[in-house]
Amino acid sequence: MSRRMLELARAQREFLIRCRRDFHKFAEVAWSEFRTASIVAETLAGLGYEVLAGKEVMDFQARMGVPSAAELAIQEKRALSQGARPEWMSRMSGGQTGVVGVMKFSQPGPTVAFRFDMDANDIVEADDEPHRPWQAGFASVNNGAMHACGHDGHTAIGLALAKILAAAKESLEGCVKLIFQPAEEGVRGAKAMVARGVVDDVDYLIGMHLGMGLKKSGTMTCRTEGFLATSKLDAVYTGVPAHAGAAPETGRNALLAAAAAVLNLHAISRHSQGASRVNVGALQAGTGRNVVPAKAVLKLETRGTTTEINEYMYQEAERILKAAAAMYGVTVSLKEMGGAAGGVNDPELVERLQGIAEKSRFFETVLPAANIGGSEDCTCFMERVRQRGGKAAYLTVGADLTAGHHDCRFDFDEEVLVTATALLGEFAADLLRIKQT
Repeated sequence: MSRRMLELARAQREFLIRCRRDFHKFAEVAWSEFRTASIVAETLAGLGYEVLAGKEVMDFQARMGVPSAAELAIQEKRALSQGARPEWMSRMSGGQTGVVGVMKFSQPGPTVAFRFDMDANDIVEADDEPHRPWQAGFASVNNGAMHACGHDGHTAIGLALAKILAAAKESLEGCVKLIFQPAEEGVRGAKAMVARGVVDDVDYLIGMHLGMGLKKSGTMTCRTEGFLATSKLDAVYTGVPAHAGAAPETGRNALLAAAAAVLNLHAISRHSQGASRVNVGALQAGTGRNVVPAKAVLKLETRGTTTEINEYMYQEAERILKAAAAMYGVTVSLKEMGGAAGGVNDPELVERLQGIAEKSRFFETVLPAANIGGSEDCTCFMERVRQRGGKAAYLTVGADLTAGHHDCRFDFDEEVLVTATALLGEFAADLLRIKQT
């Protein structure tokens, strides 16, 4: 089957590159992927998939780090002017930009899910001659939004895979779910889809990333390790303003409370069972040198090599944040802005996929493992699937890069779009028990 699958993927090469460059040109950041998601939904529907979108696949209350309604309205208007599909946009209003394509085959079998992220980064893209997207005319036209992490490629791969599976539907058994997730950057989007039950019936889930940890085309692994569970928080302290010279005793200093919290957050004991992290990345407070500060905002994160370690760090952080407020007689409100679980690959599934990858010979090197060295909220899907008795694995497909991820000059070898699509097709053929003809 391998040679045939590679031929099918190669037949999609023009489509893959065209889609990738289109999504790159009209980059959309977290929760504003209106144009991208609407095109995904329209494409899937045209291929015969049952398409679920918006509230059907997202828990509205479980979303994290969502822009204001006014900002989302601006992004919706822009998306429509750039070719978003109005018939799908109405289901995604307010930043509900998740899409799931479902195809049930004629014979019973497992439910297999593939997850693809769609959002861009908050980055201004390079605009000079050495940068291929600018040179070739597909650099982002949306200022401050750039696909600098390969999600444009992930989305294109998902649609090419959808075409291959739809064409082979008569020879497949079971059900396939193609999950197109918004807001991976900042690890904000998966939780809302998990809470809506999108993967509750999934037997096998496969996630994938281009180039993360493997920066050479022709390499790949089915075991991506090094995921850090994480929680992203905003803490807002509210005190009482006062004249700093005439009546300081009548004030309640929010800045001092926040400063005390910062020092003590970084004093949380490290965990003996694995790596643990805490970082305050921003502290904004005060209005003038002669005014007791009445408001302070902390932006922080915790991380851990497991969900349990991160939970320990989060609970300690929460305790310190509240204690600092009590110490200075102010109030504090906490808002969760993002989060991801610790990622655990199922050993049995990894071994099965590694065998398929090696046998396919699509790649020069199939590595036993690679380290992602960060957080990725596909782990929320992975954890939920495993909790319900299913199996999950996260792949890394190597790619030659012009610059590192999240760099304004990021670009990747587009030929890997073909091999990645072929590989996912091979996995689908095996897990959905394709009939040999």
